[in-house]
Amino acid sequence: MHLFLLHQLIDAGLSCDSGHEHKPRQRDKGKILNRNMEKKNNKWKSSGCSSGRPLQVNSEPEQTHPVGSFGDSDFPVHPLCHLSLHGIDQLEVVSDGDGVYDTPEGSLDGEEDLDIGSMVEVVIKEVPRFGVIRWIGSIPGDKKDGRKAAGVEMEDSEDGLSDGTFSGKRYFSCAPGKALFVLLRMCHKDSRFLESVSSNPRASLAFGSMDCQPVGGSVAPLSAPDDVRAMFGKNRGIQGHQNSCYLDATLFSMFAFTSVFDNLLFRPQTAHDIKEYNEVQRVLREEIVNPLRANLFVRADRIMKLRTMLDHLSSVRGLTTEEKDPEEFLHSLLAQILQAEPLLQLSSGQEAYHYQLFVDKDEKLNLPSVQTLFDQSFLTSDIKLKQVPSCLIIQMPRFGKDYKMYPRILPSMVLDVTDVIEDSPRQCIICGKLAEYECRECFGQCGSGLESIAFCAKCMDKVHSHKKRGAHASTRRLKVPPDFQMLADHCGTIPRVYMELFAVVCIETSHYVAFTRCGSGADATWCFFDSMADRKGEQHGYNIPTVVECGDLMQWVGDEGSQMLHAVTDNKALPDLPRRLLCDAYMCFYQSPKVMMYR
Repeated sequence: MHLFLLHQLIDAGLSCDSGHEHKPRQRDKGKILNRNMEKKNNKWKSSGCSSGRPLQVNSEPEQTHPVGSFGDSDFPVHPLCHLSLHGIDQLEVVSDGDGVYDTPEGSLDGEEDLDIGSMVEVVIKEVPRFGVIRWIGSIPGDKKDGRKAAGVEMEDSEDGLSDGTFSGKRYFSCAPGKALFVLLRMCHKDSRFLESVSSNPRASLAFGSMDCQPVGGSVAPLSAPDDVRAMFGKNRGIQGHQNSCYLDATLFSMFAFTSVFDNLLFRPQTAHDIKEYNEVQRVLREEIVNPLRANLFVRADRIMKLRTMLDHLSSVRGLTTEEKDPEEFLHSLLAQILQAEPLLQLSSGQEAYHYQLFVDKDEKLNLPSVQTLFDQSFLTSDIKLKQVPSCLIIQMPRFGKDYKMYPRILPSMVLDVTDVIEDSPRQCIICGKLAEYECRECFGQCGSGLESIAFCAKCMDKVHSHKKRGAHASTRRLKVPPDFQMLADHCGTIPRVYMELFAVVCIETSHYVAFTRCGSGADATWCFFDSMADRKGEQHGYNIPTVVECGDLMQWVGDEGSQMLHAVTDNKALPDLPRRLLCDAYMCFYQSPKVMMYR
C-alpha cells in the first residue's frame, strides 16, 4: 500500500498514481512513513495543511492482515488521502482497494444529522468535494465496533473511485468513478445548501453570490410588459446544476408565466398525503416559484433541495445527480409526492398526467404539426377525454435521446380538442349541423383531422351510400347532451374547443431547454430559457441561466412560416432558435384559459 500525500492527490484529481512500484504488503510502516515524510516534508508544509501536532508513527514491524480485514483502527482499504486539515484534526478518505494503514484518532466535531439522501461535503485541502449519501452502515470486520461508514455518490467522477462496490462487495450502484466510502463522521452537510449564508460564506459563493431568499405568500405569474422584459438577460430563470436541466426547463415552463399549475402550491394537506407534503409544497412555493416570479432568479441550491426530497420520497432514483427526463420528474412530483389530481381522465377509465403520441410514421408528411399527430394518435388509440383538461402535456413521438420519428414537428399554436372530448357537441363535416354519428374509417376522406369523421344522420347515410364506403363497420352513434340537443336547431355554428400552446420543452444532446409564451393570448411574445447557457469557472464553477426574447418566432411557426419551412430542406440552414424549436421538441404544454378559471 502507498501513502498518497495531499499535493499528489490534488494534482492528480484524486486518482491513484499507477506509476508507483507495488511492493509486498508485509513492510515496516515506520520506515515507509519516515521515508515519505522526509521526501515531501517541505511540500507538505508549504501546502498549509499542518495538523499542529506530530504525526504518530508506529515503528514496530507491521503484522500481516488478510485482505479485507482490519488492523487496530483501519478500514480494509488504503487511504486516498491522510492528513490534518483546518477544522478537522484528521481526515480519512478511503476507496476500494486493499492494504492496511494505521490512522491516529483526532478530536472531531459531533455527529451531524445525516441520513441516506443527505447532501454532504468532504473537505480535502480546504476544497470541498460534494456528493449524496447512498449507504450508511458498518464495514464487516471493523474491530472498532459502532463506527459508521458512508457510501457517497460524488458529483464529479475521479480515478480510483468505484461504482458502489467496496472490497468486492456492492453497497449501492452509481456511475463508475463516483462512489466514495468514508467514515460517516468525515461527512458534513453540504454548506452550499444551508440556510444561513452569513454563517456559511461558501453557500453564497458556490453558485455565484446571487441572492435567493425564500418568498412567502402568493405571487402571480409575470404578465405586465415591464415585468416580462425584466426577465430577459443573464442570471434569469432557474440556475442549472448537476444534470438538473430536465427539471429546470419543466419548472420554468410550468410556473414562470402561467398559473395553470398554481393549485399545486396551495392545496391543503389531507389524511391521504405523505407526512412531508407540507414541506415539499413549501419548498416548491416559497423557495422556487415565488422567487422566480418575484425576483426572476432561482439559485441551484433551492432546486437541489427539492431534488433531494423527490429522490428520497419517490420511487424515482438518481434525481439529484443523474440525467432524467421531464416525465420522470412529473411522475415523481405530481403523482407520488403531491398526489395531484391527474390532468387527463380517459374514456378507457385510465388517468394520466401527460399524453404520449403513438402514431405510425407517414412517409408523405414532411412537416407534421402537433395537431396532425394529435388527431392521428387519438384515432389509432380509439379513446376520448372525459372532459376538457385545464392543461394538456403532449410528449412527441421520439424515444430516447436520439430517435425522432420526424426530423421536424411544427408546434400548433392552437390545438383543437373538440373531437376528442367524450359527449361534447360536434358538427357534421358535410353540412355543419349537430353531428350524431362518427365513422373512424372515413378519416381524411371528407376533410382533414378528426372532424372529418363526424356526421349528422342524413349526411351519414349519404356518405356511406357510396360503394367505397358502404362496407365501413366502425360507425357509432354519438352521445349528445340532452340540453344541447334541444337547442341544436336554434344554434348557428357548433362551438369548438381550443387550447393554447404556452410552452415547449426541447432536448438536444441530452440537454433540455424551454420555449415559453410570456403570458396568454396570440399577441404574447415568446422567450427561450436555458438553465446552463453560460458558465463561470470549470469543474467547481457554476452555471449562468439565461432567458432570451424570441420576438420573431411567430414568423416561423405561423402559416407563412410553414410555407418557408417546406422550402428549407437543410435544418442547418435554419436560424438557431427556430431550428431548436422545430427539430428538438420533446413536450408541448397546452392550457385552456377558460377551464383554468374553474379548477
